[in-house]
Amino acid sequence: MKFLLKSQQGELDAVLMYKALAEKVKDDRDAEAFRQLAADEGRHATVLKGITNQVLKPKKTMARIMPLLYTILGRKRLYRLIAKGEYAAIAKYRPYVERFPEMESVKKDERRHGDVVMGLLTNG
Repeated sequence: MKFLLKSQQGELDAVLMYKALAEKVKDDRDAEAFRQLAADEGRHATVLKGITNQVLKPKKTMARIMPLLYTILGRKRLYRLIAKGEYAAIAKYRPYVERFPEMESVKKDERRHGDVVMGLLTNG
């Protein structure tokens, strides 16, 4: 349960993070992608809330840090870090899918999210 609550918090925080990035980035295509990722992360938080039965509030830390990192690290380095985090979530969620089948869509989305963010670099 501890992992699921931590994951739920992370998904909620990612909603604000992606929204903040959408406001910061210069490219309209990137901004739209981040808005879509924010919506997906909100859905993930809802799936996890259905499992944990806990209402959590998003924390603004990542929403404050990521736009700064965008300025400091630059687009390419930050996007690679974001994608790496999305891909890492796949392995973290994998053990829970058997017990909570509704997590399968969340796990699949994490791969797609990593692919979307990396795609912003290769297509832009």
